[in-house]
Amino acid sequence: MTQAISRRSVLSIFGLAGLGLAAATALTVSPSHAQTPPEPPTTYRATGTERRVDRRAERTERRQERRITRAERRRTRREGRLERRLIRREGREIRRDVRHGL
Repeated sequence: MTQAISRRSVLSIFGLAGLGLAAATALTVSPSHAQTPPEPPTTYRATGTERRVDRRAERTERRQERRITRAERRRTRREGRLERRLIRREGREIRRDVRHGL
């Protein structure tokens, strides 16, 4: 019983072999993919209360920085105003002296 092997049967054999190989590799668990017990975290994990305290401390620090920068801006504006006032005052005195002939 010699049958001629058709192209379709050869391709179906290769397809079945490939499917079997893919299924075998998917089901086989390699040692690298095996489930290992989870390792304890290497970093310290803070509790909820500690995180809340940390957030509160960071928040107060940010607020303090904002207050400091606002105070510096106010001081800069104040100094600039004083300088402009002095310049205007000197200019008025000079013009007054000129008018009075001094």
